[in-house]
Amino acid sequence: MSTDSGSTPIDRSRTVTWEDPLVGAALAKTMSGLEYMQGLVDGSIPEPPIVNLMKMRPVGVEVGKVTFTCDPDESHYNPIGTVHGGLVCTLLDSVLGCAVQTTLPKGQGYTSLEIKISYLRPVTAETGQLTAVGIVTKPGSRAAFADGTVHDSKGKLIATASSTLLVFPV
Repeated sequence: MSTDSGSTPIDRSRTVTWEDPLVGAALAKTMSGLEYMQGLVDGSIPEPPIVNLMKMRPVGVEVGKVTFTCDPDESHYNPIGTVHGGLVCTLLDSVLGCAVQTTLPKGQGYTSLEIKISYLRPVTAETGQLTAVGIVTKPGSRAAFADGTVHDSKGKLIATASSTLLVFPV
């Protein structure tokens, strides 16, 4: 156990657990993307391991729009003492892809082809909960496009992103 500068004990350990990721992946092939995402939000489908690893979770879903929250902490820090940009990028990549997923019929999948991130503010453990929203700007049967934002707990814009995603049969 570590201590802060005032000698207050701080638990700087973390245990990550997860369900078998192939259970959810198999279920994804049996339902529409919207049904699958609704199951992740309501807990009827096990969350993929990345959700627990990154301390993020889907909290809202509708056709073409997904909202995740994320609770950054020191375990996400980079060598310069802020949350690594990869956490914010992963959060945005997740909401962008999942937003596209809500537009897909059963038997269709997706993968990111490219993502462009603009980081506007640093994130620290004191930033508080992040909220990321992904919105489909153009659905498609071969390619889809989505934009996303991340805001901090005070509503300040942290980052924006745009992505192109490949859509394919699974």
